[in-house]
Order: sequence, then structure tokens, then C-alpha cells
Amino acid sequence: MDEPPTITDPRSLRALAHPIRLALLEVLGVLGTATATRCAELTGESVASCSFHLRTLAEYGFIERAPSHTREKPWRLAKPVQSVDTATENTPMGNALTEVFLEKEFSRLRAWRRRVESEPEDWQAASLVLGATLWMTSTELAEFREFIRSMIVGYLDRVEKAELRPEGARPVRLFMASSAERPPDTAGPAGLR
Repeated sequence: MDEPPTITDPRSLRALAHPIRLALLEVLGVLGTATATRCAELTGESVASCSFHLRTLAEYGFIERAPSHTREKPWRLAKPVQSVDTATENTPMGNALTEVFLEKEFSRLRAWRRRVESEPEDWQAASLVLGATLWMTSTELAEFREFIRSMIVGYLDRVEKAELRPEGARPVRLFMASSAERPPDTAGPAGLR
């Protein structure tokens, strides 16, 4: 599968910075294809609302019509993964999108933590919450980011091609973020900010 596109257009960011649209992208990411009616069932939104937001996502190239041999008109992701250009991300609209995205991810993680004990033991053991502080240059961090992206790309064909999914495979949400910390003062731990 191709490398994920990078979103650089502020208007595209505005189209994404809406919780319903992010929920619709999530539904399509899990199901592969879905109609506005199916999206409404899964999100709790009205069919009209889902239809409007799906058309908006299509207008900005995030989704497209999926082939169908019936009267139904399903949608699918145009690209399963997208990332925001860091220059665009540091704008008011980019910040708004980041806030909506982070809230969605944290909400999803909290929901997983609430139900994890009811999950099979192998899924409990395989799940991960990880934090680490490493000393890196900006170049090394960029290389690390690209390494992670390349790992993800290796699994993307399974989104649309169910026959590639091994038995027992489930949708798994990966979320990664990094932040550059200020170096501590030489005076000791009190220098951490």
C-alpha cells in the first residue's frame, strides 16, 4: 500500500476537525465500507447527518464511493492513514483538529481500560500503554516516526482486503504521539519543567 498522504491544506483540516467526521472515518476504517445508514446505526447520528458529513469528507478527498453491485451506495476511505503536516498542525485550525483527535483517542483508550478485564487473556497481554523519555535529536525523532509509519503501512492492505486478515484478527487502534521536553537545568531535578 502507498505511503500515507500528509494533509497540508487548512481547509482540509477544518473538514476533519469535527467529532462526527472523525467517528465516520473510524467506522470506515474498521468496516472497510459502509453506507450512511450503517454509519448512522454505529454512531448514533441520524442518516441525514451522516450523509452530510460523509459528503463533506468526500469533497476533501478523505473518502470515496466504494464499488457496489446493489442499489446501496457505500463509502470507503480514500487512504487508510493520513497525517497532518507539522507546519499546518501548528495553526489555530491544526490545533483544533489535534484537540478533537486527542480527546477521541483518550476516550477510546479509557473505554478499553474499563473493559479490558472482560477481554481474552491473549488480548489483555498484547495490549500496551507505554511511555518513555529518550534523548534524541530532531533528526532521530523524524527517523523514528518514519520507522513507525513504515511498520503501519505493512498492515494497511488488511483494511480493505478481509482475505489477508489472519484468523483471530481484530481491528486494533494504534495511537502515537511525541513531545520534545525542555532539557533539565544543570542544577538537578528541580530544573525539569
